Amino acid sequence: MRLVSYSSEDGARLAAVREDGYVDLNRADPNLPAAVKEFLAGGPTMLTEAQRAVAKGESISPDGVALLPPVPDPQKIICVGLNYEDHAKESGAEVGDEPVIFNKFPTALRAHGDPIRLPAVGANVDYEAELVAVIGVGGKNIPRQAALDHVAGYACGHDVSARDWQQGKPGGQWLLGKSFDSFAPLGPELVTADEVGDPLSLGIQLRLNGQVMQDSNTSQLIFSVEFLVSYISQVCNLLPGDLIFTGTPPGVGAARQPPVFLQKGDVVEVEIERIGVLRNTVEMEG
Repeated sequence: MRLVSYSSEDGARLAAVREDGYVDLNRADPNLPAAVKEFLAGGPTMLTEAQRAVAKGESISPDGVALLPPVPDPQKIICVGLNYEDHAKESGAEVGDEPVIFNKFPTALRAHGDPIRLPAVGANVDYEAELVAVIGVGGKNIPRQAALDHVAGYACGHDVSARDWQQGKPGGQWLLGKSFDSFAPLGPELVTADEVGDPLSLGIQLRLNGQVMQDSNTSQLIFSVEFLVSYISQVCNLLPGDLIFTGTPPGVGAARQPPVFLQKGDVVEVEIERIGVLRNTVEMEG
């Protein structure tokens, strides 16, 4: 199933994608929640009920619907650095036995079609296409063999990065360099895990103004989705709607000669096989 969140007079609402448009799940079946995190917490049982609701619900035309990020209000946005073998080679970095974990502020989140805004106090803003795993049923100390049972689905993500903050500030300001407002586009849809299948066999690509800049496959992931879910859950309780940005493949702007950074007017597309295309334009802040 493909899910979207959209803006309404009642706030954010959850809908499923059908061939003829969107179906608001709560309106199709009042027993289903209107918000995505509550829906994800329901696990497979909720998904089965939603499939029945989609079949009978009234269609909403996508025209004029204001999409939100598929999870508009995650408690946590967790990110993984240097998690593709080919990207690690490109960066000349040695990969250890454990992943590099950082995070973004939820205020960085933006929807498909929203602008990425270049900050007045930052330069060298880079692009990073990423597969995002969305937590469904939460948990702590999740065994690796059960970890994928806690992943409700996947989405296209864009880990926008101000390299001058990330690398040039005292101590390396990863958090701040990754957390400027608009630096975490997500969407347009959340595709449930049953529809995606194996998360380690997905083509992933980023195009800048139509030119392919990143082109790889999630088979290149060093630390798998199940490993990451289990590893992170040793530290914190993962909750429904938490997002895990799983890392980016090679081709980032900072590694190119000469470097390529985002500019006003650019159009950036992240495409992941079986999931979709996330498209955002670039503007100046202000």
